Amino acid sequence: MSDPRHLLHVFPTFCAAGAQVRTVTLMRAFGDRFRHSVVACDGVTDAAAIADGVALELVPWEPRSGPMSGVRTAAELLRRLQPDLLCTYNWGSMDAVLAARAGGFARHVHHEDGFNADEADGLKARRNWTRRVSLRRTDMVVPSTKLETIARGTWRLPRVHLVPNGVDADRYARDAEAGARFRIERGIPADAFAVGVVGHLRPIKRFDRFLRAFAGAPWPNDVKPHALVVGDGGERAALEALAGSLDVGVTFTGHIEDLAGAYSAMDVFSLSSDSEQQPVSLLEALAAGTPVAATDVGDIAASLPPSARRFVVPLGPSVEAGLGQAYARLAGDAELRQALAEAGREHVVERYSVAAMVARYLDIYASALQR
Repeated sequence: MSDPRHLLHVFPTFCAAGAQVRTVTLMRAFGDRFRHSVVACDGVTDAAAIADGVALELVPWEPRSGPMSGVRTAAELLRRLQPDLLCTYNWGSMDAVLAARAGGFARHVHHEDGFNADEADGLKARRNWTRRVSLRRTDMVVPSTKLETIARGTWRLPRVHLVPNGVDADRYARDAEAGARFRIERGIPADAFAVGVVGHLRPIKRFDRFLRAFAGAPWPNDVKPHALVVGDGGERAALEALAGSLDVGVTFTGHIEDLAGAYSAMDVFSLSSDSEQQPVSLLEALAAGTPVAATDVGDIAASLPPSARRFVVPLGPSVEAGLGQAYARLAGDAELRQALAEAGREHVVERYSVAAMVARYLDIYASALQR
């Protein structure tokens, strides 16, 4: 058997968030076809903890001082590691993109998964121009139709591949016993109505919006609401302080590697972000048969079955009230929740399988490796 091809992945951060979790899933599915080196430009490598069984090496990012230090550091890494394929992710990896372009490194695939808070309300002209120039000869992979439209129209890129995210539906299938254990271990009452969010605790996710919407929801009299925040990050202290001021029942779990039990413990899954594309957590929740209430950003509505789209709330002055009303409506109708659970899981099984995602990525990477 020939030696595995070497993939160098350059991430702005390798925290356990959507794009990173997807990449680890792909690494595992690829098996011994590839070996992987991962660079995290901010030094955060939490996602490595879920990469058991993957041939993965963490490579330090140590930029030197001076102008264009990041580009020079990336160029040195390319020369030293001599990867067969360079994989870059989002705007935060642009130093590596520029180094590859300047050095004529053609075996390159760039991945865009969305925007941070600094571009949630509008794209920056300089970044648009930089992407347009530096990526015009590079394959780009995006998970949502909205990103595909931006990449083809605004950035004017010719080689754009739309590959929806995929999840292992069997792994996240609802398990009542696992959900009950999850609640017991964290002191969540068995009869509580749990609305949960999952993700890295950073501003773009707007978990503060979730907490305020939860606190202001018009709950039915017989419902005992409880909020569940799964994840960790720089916003945790501020969110805990906000939860205390709102005087609502909230459990902060911190980072959890295996989320199956968390989704099974939830009665409703929520997304409250200012910007998303096609969140992996959304698909995982649907696979677990957990109804969804979310903000209308990216491809969230398109990723849901039609019957669930009424609980997708437009951004604007009434977004918190809209989310709160969605939580309360779902809390008051068990039959509706069951119908949404069945429709959501069927939707994921039919449209968002890991096998289909892996096959598409293999084709794209194989094509890039031939250059």
